[in-house]
Amino acid sequence: MTLADSLKRTARFLASTELAVVLFLAVAVLAIPGTFTESRTLYAHPVFLCLLGGLALNLVLCTVRRFRSISVPVLILHLGVLVVCGGVIARAFGYVATVNIYEGTTVDTVYRWDLKKDAPLGAALTIQRINREFYPIPVKVGVLKGDVKDALHTLKTGDSFGAGPYRVAVDSLEFPAEVLKLSIFHDGRLIGSCDTAGGRTLPANFPYEFKLVAFQNPVLKRLWVDLALSRDSAPVAAGTAEVNAPFIWNGLYFYNTQVGADKMGMSFAGMQVVRDPGRPCVFAGFAIMGLGAILACARRLRKDL
Repeated sequence: MTLADSLKRTARFLASTELAVVLFLAVAVLAIPGTFTESRTLYAHPVFLCLLGGLALNLVLCTVRRFRSISVPVLILHLGVLVVCGGVIARAFGYVATVNIYEGTTVDTVYRWDLKKDAPLGAALTIQRINREFYPIPVKVGVLKGDVKDALHTLKTGDSFGAGPYRVAVDSLEFPAEVLKLSIFHDGRLIGSCDTAGGRTLPANFPYEFKLVAFQNPVLKRLWVDLALSRDSAPVAAGTAEVNAPFIWNGLYFYNTQVGADKMGMSFAGMQVVRDPGRPCVFAGFAIMGLGAILACARRLRKDL
């Protein structure tokens, strides 16, 4: 057998449907652990990347070999699959890092899970404020006029009640301090605010005080953090981050994954920092595949008609 015959035979094998099926099954089987667990290290393993690269090569050779007989929609589908494969391979050059940061403090290193150690973030990350939004919370508010108990109101945050000529709006219940914030109106005009911790911006002659008597356990509606990034003490970016709405800067995705408090009651935010260079390619590939699928369906419908 000549060298030319060997090359042709090898090319036919690399472009064969049989090899495509074997590679696809191998990739699918190896992807199962990452699908049902939080571990993504397998997707960056050389074996998995080689199998994915082999599948992409098989698709390219198959497309070139049968180019004239393949319809335009199928060619677009093939292109979309190749772009997705390229994006997945590019993701191997990204990383996932985590860090816990106390509210009002700054860090400049994160724990890189691929390196198994702390590494520089490239900027100083500050958690300015941890924000919580709850569904309306049932509360009982006691009203005092001087030292005399004037009334007891049962309502939900967001509602209001009357106190003499005034209207009192129950704005929110702050946690973990358990402080109720209220706004006071007179004749429809805001005259000030106060809270059950003693803070107030009301006229000196305002006769009422308010106490939080009881409340039901709140149900969290939304959780997010205000953050800022700086370099050499100079601000470079600021925004908000939450679980499904990351803050994006310089190719990094900042997710707020948890909020907690230590034994001293100090609040901290758990942040996940992700660099994913293949993300745009993966989404672009899916869009191209979607276009190819639509064109293929339209072509089939035209034939049926």
